[in-house]
Amino acid sequence: MAVAQGKWVKLDEHGTGPGARSSHAIAIVGQKAYVFGGEFKPRVPVDNKLHVFDLETLTWSVAECTGDVPPPRVGVTMAAVRKTIYVFGGRDSEHNELNELYSFDTCKNKWTLLSSGDIGPTHRSYHSTTADDRHVYIFGGCGVAGRLKDLWAYDTVDQKWVKYPAPGDGFKGRGGPGLAVAQGKIWVVYGFAGVEMDDVHYFDPVRGEWAQVETTGEKPTARSVFSTVGIGKYIFIYGGEVDPSDQGHMGAGKFAGEVYALDTETLVWKRWDDGPKSGDHPGPRGWCAFATGHRDGKEGLLVYGGNSPSNDRLGDLFFFTP
Repeated sequence: MAVAQGKWVKLDEHGTGPGARSSHAIAIVGQKAYVFGGEFKPRVPVDNKLHVFDLETLTWSVAECTGDVPPPRVGVTMAAVRKTIYVFGGRDSEHNELNELYSFDTCKNKWTLLSSGDIGPTHRSYHSTTADDRHVYIFGGCGVAGRLKDLWAYDTVDQKWVKYPAPGDGFKGRGGPGLAVAQGKIWVVYGFAGVEMDDVHYFDPVRGEWAQVETTGEKPTARSVFSTVGIGKYIFIYGGEVDPSDQGHMGAGKFAGEVYALDTETLVWKRWDDGPKSGDHPGPRGWCAFATGHRDGKEGLLVYGGNSPSNDRLGDLFFFTP
């Protein structure tokens, strides 16, 4: 089958950036990308600075923050709703799972602790987060007592958590799944449930129901900890771990390097690039930070860092435009 056209661009980086890391998070507001958390050595959080990359000047800086600054963590997620970034969960330097929700006001450079303790989702790391124009969604991850399969939404207008029904008994709890909003539904793609999974499910918030779908086409192999964004009716995925390391989180598994897209109307997968063929391709990797944003007026996928097949943390930036 013919491969759809997509273009990778490696972005130049000026100034002092966060450096190489994995299990971190990134979110884009306007033309600025905000990076938080992650590790350089396995399971050891690097810092709790909020690094900012200007997508126009290609320059790194560190935000001068006030307020409730979150402690360092790995396996953390973040998402932006308008000009506010939301950061949830992760794992601290003592390997404790966390469940605080923080907001960061990009206009005031101020952190605020919004929820913790018994309020909202339970403690977790390596979960998944996405957002629409009002809600921040949290799904799955590694909890205190095992892998999770619960779906939550934080309503940024009403400033409260909503817990949705859990998927049925046949659905396995998982870490590192893809999570995206498309066609008004919340999609859960693949993930690690003791083995790499290749199933696709969605939750319909209007009906309050889960459904599993059968997909066809150039279906990607089972995987987890890949980059995922929803653009229009498509869910784009890049990279990920297709075969876990026998050393667990301390080692590097086998990683993929292609881009695939799922058409959520036809449920047909299509390959959108054919893997590394130039220096502008990020190559195989997983545990990246990723976000959707705009560059030169086109919406696409920003990927930063991650882990490589050699178990070396990466510190480069790429933008993919479908």
